[in-house]
Amino acid sequence: MASATDRDPRHHTQKMQKALQDIKVHLREDIEKVDEPQLKAMFETAAEVLGGLIKAFRDYEQKNESAWRKAS
Repeated sequence: MASATDRDPRHHTQKMQKALQDIKVHLREDIEKVDEPQLKAMFETAAEVLGGLIKAFRDYEQKNESAWRKAS
């Protein structure tokens, strides 16, 4: 049986935000380590996409978007 923590959506959204943030930071750090412009661009694009996902998880937690609010 799942614990109360495992059932709490915020527990999962916060874990995902942390994991995505770690990858985003790693990508941005690696931009400085590679010379190929296309790879730099791909890393920057990936970091931006992850930023959008992090925001989506945060918006879900805070119910900032109408899609995340319960219908009445």
